[in-house]
Amino acid sequence: MVRIGVYLDERGGPDTLARLTDDLRRAADDGFASAWMSNIFGMDALTALALAGSHVPGIEVGTAVVPTYPRHPAALAQQALTAAAATGPGRLTLGIGLSHQVVIEGMYGHSYKRPLRHMDEYLSVLLPLLDGQPAAFSGETVSARIGLTVQNTERVPVVLAALGPKMLKLAAERAVGTVLWMTGPTTVREHIAPTITAAAEAAGRPAPRIVCVLPVAVTSDAERAHAHAASMFEVYGSLPSYRAMMDREGAEGPADLAIIGDEDAVGARLEDLAKAGVTEFVAAEFALGEDAVRTRAFLKSLVA
Repeated sequence: MVRIGVYLDERGGPDTLARLTDDLRRAADDGFASAWMSNIFGMDALTALALAGSHVPGIEVGTAVVPTYPRHPAALAQQALTAAAATGPGRLTLGIGLSHQVVIEGMYGHSYKRPLRHMDEYLSVLLPLLDGQPAAFSGETVSARIGLTVQNTERVPVVLAALGPKMLKLAAERAVGTVLWMTGPTTVREHIAPTITAAAEAAGRPAPRIVCVLPVAVTSDAERAHAHAASMFEVYGSLPSYRAMMDREGAEGPADLAIIGDEDAVGARLEDLAKAGVTEFVAAEFALGEDAVRTRAFLKSLVA
């Protein structure tokens, strides 16, 4: 079985950070290998994980993902190194991604042109700084001549939100792998895994991490859970990068990629993902009430 992690959902309210810390502690106590948090419009994921992780030892924490365009790579490296110092050696994985044109141009006001070049140049500044080396790079989208004094005993590994072939190749050559969302087993088997693995082999790099995040609900009422998923994750069906993965999978919408069913059905889907090439599965639990308890109990049984 692949490594199993959980997605940390920001639940809001004045005690959000305390509840996040409790959720991380519960994930660690339940035996999960990792816990991941997205960086969208709520709390800053790196800051939140630094705080929560400083109180909860052992478990890996990761961002899935921090958008690159709004932050200069030197600023992100400084923050990531600080978060790594707070959580302890070898615990933080920095997941970064391009986000989406509607967000970067429509909300932040940045240009979304040449995204592949942007990511390649971004890494040319970010990676040396994470290695404790100064960055000296001048590109079309990113430039920097800067060094940092943040001390860290181990490099912070970077995974890219990579779905297209060129971005997967970049992830293989320059990062330690990819982190996926709304990507099913057929797409992993036929596109993601062979593309990134071949690129890593060609570059003489280690086998890449393929971290797959998907909604999960263990339930006896699959129809109801499917309807809930359709409502909860509807927006992802309209974003071009995810829509392309759904088309590859033959999925009508995001709910079709959610892992829903009883313990046998969910277990079979997870086994399918492992056989497809996923190295780490991260469960975005979305069930309600008794089904939420049942979902967590089943996931715990996989790591017991």
